[in-house]
Amino acid sequence: MAGSVASEDQKFCLKEVLDTFKLCLSENKEVYLEHYVAGWRGLIKFLNSLGSVFGFISKDAVNKIQILVDYLNGENGSQYVTVQSMVKYELENELVDLTKRGSHLESGCRTLLRLHRALRWLELFLERLRTSTEDCKTSVMCSEAYNESLSQHHPWVIRKAAGMAFCMLPGRPAFFEVMNVGQPEEVVAMLGEALPLISEVYQITEELYAQHNLLELP
Repeated sequence: MAGSVASEDQKFCLKEVLDTFKLCLSENKEVYLEHYVAGWRGLIKFLNSLGSVFGFISKDAVNKIQILVDYLNGENGSQYVTVQSMVKYELENELVDLTKRGSHLESGCRTLLRLHRALRWLELFLERLRTSTEDCKTSVMCSEAYNESLSQHHPWVIRKAAGMAFCMLPGRPAFFEVMNVGQPEEVVAMLGEALPLISEVYQITEELYAQHNLLELP
């Protein structure tokens, strides 16, 4: 019984991700770190539901999420309520390695930047899935999204491994099935609702990081 409960808990549901990203932004468009992390937990379930193909990304994301959760639950947790407050606090207290790797490898700013880059890849991939037809190859869609986003931050070895992994992706119907929404048209409609929310969170974070010259942290 416990096993079935655990597996149910690990089951991906697109609506849960949609609901979580709806909570991500405050009235003045600050990004709540708690909900950002929760949204990523849902996206990791999505990656894991497709087998080991995305393991190299989901394992890293799990580690990054744990670092941010530790900050949220730590003695300075009040400084990590939003991405904006985290950036302000860490920069003011010189807790970020800005030009070369030093003693702050696990700063909140650097950790979130890695998730931020991966979020862009997922957003691009899911948008391609949303607008695709049944005969479109998921391997091509995923590779294109990867090449437009994450690949530029990965060394050659990881890019090569990613390309090989994407060739093993299941077809479009399998992706739609793991969304746990219903018929393909229902999946497309919910993706149409979820992706603008994810995109807005991404863009706000991107602009914040650009403003503080944080987009290329070592």
